[in-house]
Amino acid sequence: MGVCGGIAAYKSALLVRLLVKNGAEVKVVMTDSAKSFISPLTLATLSKNPALCDFFDPKDGSWNKHVDLGLWADALVIAPATANTLAKMANGLCDNLLLATYLSARCPVFFAPAMDLDMYKHPSTLKNIHTLQGFGDILIPAETGELASGLTGEGRLAEPETIVFTLQNFFTRQNTFGGKKMLVSAGPTFEAIDPVRFIGNHSSGKMGVAIAEQARLMGADVTLICGPSSVESNPLIKRINVMSGDEMAQAMHATFSSVDICIMSAAVADYKPSEFSSEKIKKNEPVLSLTLEKTRDILAELGKEKTSQQILVGFALETQKELDYAIDKLERKNLDLIVLNSLRIQGAGFGHDTNVVTLIDKNQHKEETPILPKSEIAKIILQKVATLMT
Repeated sequence: MGVCGGIAAYKSALLVRLLVKNGAEVKVVMTDSAKSFISPLTLATLSKNPALCDFFDPKDGSWNKHVDLGLWADALVIAPATANTLAKMANGLCDNLLLATYLSARCPVFFAPAMDLDMYKHPSTLKNIHTLQGFGDILIPAETGELASGLTGEGRLAEPETIVFTLQNFFTRQNTFGGKKMLVSAGPTFEAIDPVRFIGNHSSGKMGVAIAEQARLMGADVTLICGPSSVESNPLIKRINVMSGDEMAQAMHATFSSVDICIMSAAVADYKPSEFSSEKIKKNEPVLSLTLEKTRDILAELGKEKTSQQILVGFALETQKELDYAIDKLERKNLDLIVLNSLRIQGAGFGHDTNVVTLIDKNQHKEETPILPKSEIAKIILQKVATLMT
């Protein structure tokens, strides 16, 4: 547990006590300024472990090994996380023991900000929080209430009970796919016309990457096959980048037989040029005609290959007769579940950070979601997949 220098550090004592009461072994790392708000002796007494503040013990010169701490922990919880520490974490600065431990940690990292309301809403703080979430760190949002400044607003450290509940929920959810291997595809495919032009679509890869990220948090061993996309994924996820539909098909087939669950969320181009020009096609004629041919139907191929022990999930993006087409695809391609998107709904589909989907299983049971962030849609999809495993 990391403790930073803010008035909310007094709650660290309550948090340590709750964690220990719930069976956790707690080691505390404090920044130097945190000692102005709560004593190391208090946290050491409650945690039953020394509260570490410096790289070296000032008494005997022994080294407090941040690498060992990062390897030992099942979770790193930084509470309170001040604006200063968030900025350092987001930018890789390492000027104290807590930051060194953070950079060494191989476990899930949770951070609970605490600061005044204007600091919490400042664009730089919001950017740093977004950056940390992009690293895979888990935000425990600040709460609204009376602040030390006397103002009232968002910025209060989440209550210790909330932080403990978040951890309990995470580790319960993490076991959902424990021991399971999952294959996820994401993004578009680009089918080359010549060295500089291609046929593709507007898929950003955000939905597929969100599914891969959530699956990792739920305990799955995830392989992500991703078409050309600027969306980054957690380094703990094995990612294979591909360009064309043929490359995606090869990568999917190479892995599919060894996985328990496959979620095909990539938007593979339906057609590709019949011929590829090795030289750039010059703009000499007023009309350019291309002959297109169908690409491989990867999902149908996997449906024929899958065993009774495997779960196969497909996506459908339609603009008309959505349910009819989705159900037909579900049955024709031997899927266990299909996720239907509609381009007719504002905030859904390509490029958005939000989505609206309808889940349809083999029994044609339908479950519709409201408009939600894609990370939340990913959770709903995976929870449904978990029910199919039973």
